[in-house]
Amino acid sequence: MAKWLAKTEPSECSIDDFARHPDKPIVWEGVRNYQARNFLRDMKAGDEIFIYHSSCIHIGIAGVVKVVCEAYPDPAQFDQKSAYYDPKSPPGNPRWSAVDMVFVSKFANIITLDQLKAMPALASLSLVQKGSRLSVMPVSDGEWEAILTRI
Repeated sequence: MAKWLAKTEPSECSIDDFARHPDKPIVWEGVRNYQARNFLRDMKAGDEIFIYHSSCIHIGIAGVVKVVCEAYPDPAQFDQKSAYYDPKSPPGNPRWSAVDMVFVSKFANIITLDQLKAMPALASLSLVQKGSRLSVMPVSDGEWEAILTRI
């Protein structure tokens, strides 16, 4: 199973949203970067994902979710009322993908970006690289285990 990290603004979708209904899948939609989209397309059922809260007061990894439905066309790209609507995405060959995720666990304390940056084992993780703004990224097994030592 692969491991991933996905960034989200908690006002839009947080680990608490997953925890409220732990067996109900949430559609991870709205990714509008081609590299991040390709990572979504690489996800398989059972893959685990760190949920990283960004653009908020408490920035960092808040918990874990897992993929329950592999990539399919992001329905928001066709919804004119959605902030993620893409009029240039053809229904016959959609540009954007979504996956369904469910709750696994919430950490007692957020693992902050500063804590992550201070860990030598994470030096290659895209999240801690200067200028990296990717919203979905792979996490190696070693990086995953290193992060779990912080909870």
